[in-house]
Amino acid sequence: MAVQQSVPTSKKIKFSRHYWLLIIGIVFIASTLRSPLTSVGPLISSIRASLDVSNVLAGFLTTIPLLAFALISPFAPKLARRFGLEKTLFASLCLLTLGIVIRSLGTTPYLLIGTFLLGLSIAFGNVLLPGLIKLNFPLHIGLLTGVYSVSMNLSGAVAAGISVPLASGVRFGWEGALGCWALLSLIAAIIWLPQLKGKKRANVSTIPAQKQQSLDLWRSPLAWNITLFMGLQSLIFYTTSAWLPEVLKVQGVHAGQAGWMLSLMQFAQLPMTFIIPVIAGQLKDQRILVLLTSAFFLIGFGGILIGEVSLIPLWMILLGIAGGSAFGLAMMFFTLRTNTSHEAAELSGMAQSFGYTLAAIGPVLFGFLHDVTASWSIPLSLFFIATIALFISGMRAGKKEFIVSPEGQ
Repeated sequence: MAVQQSVPTSKKIKFSRHYWLLIIGIVFIASTLRSPLTSVGPLISSIRASLDVSNVLAGFLTTIPLLAFALISPFAPKLARRFGLEKTLFASLCLLTLGIVIRSLGTTPYLLIGTFLLGLSIAFGNVLLPGLIKLNFPLHIGLLTGVYSVSMNLSGAVAAGISVPLASGVRFGWEGALGCWALLSLIAAIIWLPQLKGKKRANVSTIPAQKQQSLDLWRSPLAWNITLFMGLQSLIFYTTSAWLPEVLKVQGVHAGQAGWMLSLMQFAQLPMTFIIPVIAGQLKDQRILVLLTSAFFLIGFGGILIGEVSLIPLWMILLGIAGGSAFGLAMMFFTLRTNTSHEAAELSGMAQSFGYTLAAIGPVLFGFLHDVTASWSIPLSLFFIATIALFISGMRAGKKEFIVSPEGQ
């Protein structure tokens, strides 16, 4: 038997100075969660030529952060309970800045080490922000989820678009084009500093231990379907970010234009990452959104496979709409299918740990299949398989029910 979701009975939050500072901090943290990753795809050719690496190793530049996400995600809520959400997020921003700097030092070992470090740091923001929003804005979950989703995707879109111009036009080289994002993470850390001061605020650490241990995610089919949905939408996003510019260049698109096509896809995500969480929060059942999302993915990837250059902007817009919808739904499932901020953080940790392990397969497998077949057609078929699996898991995750403790079943 499902437990009814708890609904706050207090009046709507009045956004005081503290809450506005918190919202600004969330926006800046969100802006650091994709830009260091999406800036890599358009520069794959330059990195590969400069360091003389294979397509498989180039694919690992996207896979390494995903493996780092998978490694640290289960521990992020536990570290946040011990040290506090605010301090944990601040430390992750500092580590992110360090990782970006190391990655841009210009050698293969530094590239791999820095990429792993920034992946570890981004994992904290990925896991903890949904719980932070549920805790501080219980009556505005959809709105605030939309705000941070837009911030994340906007910075990711800009990063994808300006990477090649920074590397070639401004003559920063690929090292400078990747390293400049350390400035953004440093600014985010400075803006987050006020959250470390003053009276200690309630966070997930204030939840009694008995309550914290009562949720059994590992035996919940719903939790596993949310995990699969999270992983599959991540697999699609990070694989397209890493390899779609290369596919488009083979189809006759200039390198700089290919980067902007990826940017167009991400700009198309922006309205959906804001609108979908708000709509999903109002609906009792989100399965119609899952159906539409899957349909747009299939149409977009079908168009890319056909290879008509003049229609590529249309296919990228459709993929952006689908990607933004899938991401918004994944983030909302963490809060819509749980009853407390702690449960949301725990589900987020599980889904992102196993989900990113699944997603990590995508870029490397895509590059491997291209190396073996010397074609893009077979690698592109991965997207159709992933979309069908996304639809199946999303139809269960979108049904109105809640993950409950064994005692509540």
